[in-house]
Amino acid sequence: MSTDKYDSANARPIPILPRLIFATRWLQLPLYAGLIVAQAVYVWHFWVELTHLIEAAFGSETALEQLITSIGYKSDIAVIRLNETIIMLVVLALIDVVMISNLLIMVIVGGYETFVSRMYLEGHPDQPEWLSHVNASVLKVKLATAIIGISSIHLLKTFINAQAYSEKVLIAQTAIHITFLVSALAIAATDRLMFPTDRAAKQIDGRNRND
Repeated sequence: MSTDKYDSANARPIPILPRLIFATRWLQLPLYAGLIVAQAVYVWHFWVELTHLIEAAFGSETALEQLITSIGYKSDIAVIRLNETIIMLVVLALIDVVMISNLLIMVIVGGYETFVSRMYLEGHPDQPEWLSHVNASVLKVKLATAIIGISSIHLLKTFINAQAYSEKVLIAQTAIHITFLVSALAIAATDRLMFPTDRAAKQIDGRNRND
């Protein structure tokens, strides 16, 4: 029998106070439920924006105005039809929604698995690869990486629509993105320093599987 599984028959009885304190982890359940609701809102927003894009492609001026307002597009000439810049900004906005949704999934699934209760997804064909070795440290690194990706999309949207922003805003967003990048590198380096044995064991295990 695997030693990492909980053996209820031979387990020591847990005193009432520690049991009560440990049970407070379930207070996080409404938080993750709230994130699931936020995910549903993002899905709805995605389809609204996609619908506006399709309607604008077929010549709807109302949908085009809604797209221009939502992406904050500014131009010196009147916009009467979709152009490449608007399409690119809308697509980047849709990608941004997808990446934030991916971040939500990582927080919901990884956070619940790490801080609330096991999901027992071992052997499930749809189990995320990263969930098999997730812990608080791994989760922080993955979240930091996801935030960098989201920040990159926002920065690209700003550069494409640079005429709508001041030079101060452009410099500030670039500095913020660099800060995210440096922070993620620092988190990854700290994780490597704190858990060198675990990293080496995973690398050896990976080589053995490849062989």
